[in-house]
Amino acid sequence: MSLTVLLAAPRSFCAGVERAIEVVERLLDQRGGPIYVRRQIVHNTHVVADLQGRGAVFVDELDAVPDGATMVFSAHGVSPAVRAQAADRGLEVIDATCPLVTKVHAEARRFAARGDTVILIGHAGHEEVDGTLGEAPNQMVLVQTVDEVSNLTVADPGRVSYLTQTTLAVDETTEIIQALSARFPALRGPASDDICYATTNRQDALRAIADESDLVLVVGSTNSSNSVRLVELAHRHGTPGYLIDDAGDIRPEWLDGVHVVGLTAGASAPPRLVDAVIAALAELSQIAGSAGGNRITVVERETTREDIRFTVPLAVRRS
Repeated sequence: MSLTVLLAAPRSFCAGVERAIEVVERLLDQRGGPIYVRRQIVHNTHVVADLQGRGAVFVDELDAVPDGATMVFSAHGVSPAVRAQAADRGLEVIDATCPLVTKVHAEARRFAARGDTVILIGHAGHEEVDGTLGEAPNQMVLVQTVDEVSNLTVADPGRVSYLTQTTLAVDETTEIIQALSARFPALRGPASDDICYATTNRQDALRAIADESDLVLVVGSTNSSNSVRLVELAHRHGTPGYLIDDAGDIRPEWLDGVHVVGLTAGASAPPRLVDAVIAALAELSQIAGSAGGNRITVVERETTREDIRFTVPLAVRRS
């Protein structure tokens, strides 16, 4: 069986994810465990398990953290109420919030301060959305779909602005913004897109290979918004797509009649998992093929190159 793997690039870790992981790793190296982290530092089961093995303790809420302990806020950000609670508890807070999420928080405060109803486009229950909504809970409303736009009511249709979660599907978000603009002609938005560069780049990279692929595999965890959006993008191109945590999730029957596999990874998935998937695909192609007639070809398709890096907070920098 001859199998071609079209490898999307960019893929895997983005700058915000690398920064958040580095924060926890440096703290563990400098202080040892336990280092407490509110929620998952990034949405990937392998990253979380690795850090747990080194002494990180992940908690849902601050009540589970001893007074005076070191507390890391995840890459997804937190609301002002959570920050106030941490201060009341005397916790030493190290903020690993992605700078691009911090930008959205600042916009939420600014838009609310000028008296706008702020419409946040995003997914209910996601940590990033919860944190952003907490910046101005009395002036913000969440919209998830185009259909929800028609039911919106605002205090003043002439004072409406919008923001977006950073990890949304670009195409679907554009449709929602267009619907909001039609409903509220005075709608104002951020000076630059809130959907982060890494999300956009990974969607563009997958879009470049989806039509040529018989199957798309996206490496990422089920709670990773940007990873789920990649699978949805494959489906919109008419290509079967599956989200896999690692190579062990691949089902051999998925490869029946498949000659070209498109492969990518969400921004919170470690690169090593992609390498393991390629190795697993090579093994499966050998099992399915006749002796001597099996081969796998890996072709990387790079649509752009990322060179962005975010510095870690001053509190964890080495002297």
